[in-house]
Amino acid sequence: MKKLYFLLIIIISLSSCKSVQNKSQRKKTTTSKTTKVVTKKPKPSEKSISNTAKAIIKEAKSYKGTKYKYGGNSKRGIDCSGLIYNAFGENGVVMPRTTRDLSKTGDWVDIKKVQEGDLVFFATNKNSRRVNHVGIVTDVNLGEISFIHASSSRGVMVSKTSERYWYLAYVQARRYL
Repeated sequence: MKKLYFLLIIIISLSSCKSVQNKSQRKKTTTSKTTKVVTKKPKPSEKSISNTAKAIIKEAKSYKGTKYKYGGNSKRGIDCSGLIYNAFGENGVVMPRTTRDLSKTGDWVDIKKVQEGDLVFFATNKNSRRVNHVGIVTDVNLGEISFIHASSSRGVMVSKTSERYWYLAYVQARRYL
């Protein structure tokens, strides 16, 4: 029954998404006896990822495979907020050190408008919606969001918000760049 319910939620959420159009898609417009080919200009929301965000993601990925250590701040062991603190700090962006403080700063972003370099926050404790986990968005592809984080069980890794565990634990996204 739970699998059916989960499948139903996914189908509903996917059917409500708008399709994404290719930037290079061409549109034909007809005027009296002549045909013009008009190339669509990208919308402001279709801007490419900034160099700072690319550098932050690259730095975070350099920790991939590092074991989890509560309060850790190095490649010998790191926690989720330490990963954010180090990745942003190495690129000249000063960030709060704790997940709780990170969740209260920056600009709130709708999940449908998340971009690479944004932070995603989760509440992983049962019966609590209090934020206790954070990750950096590494890729957004047709609404599917990948993020890098320090998992207490598997260390630094990349996950997707569409995975059941993260989908149910998601709380908010914030932009700092």
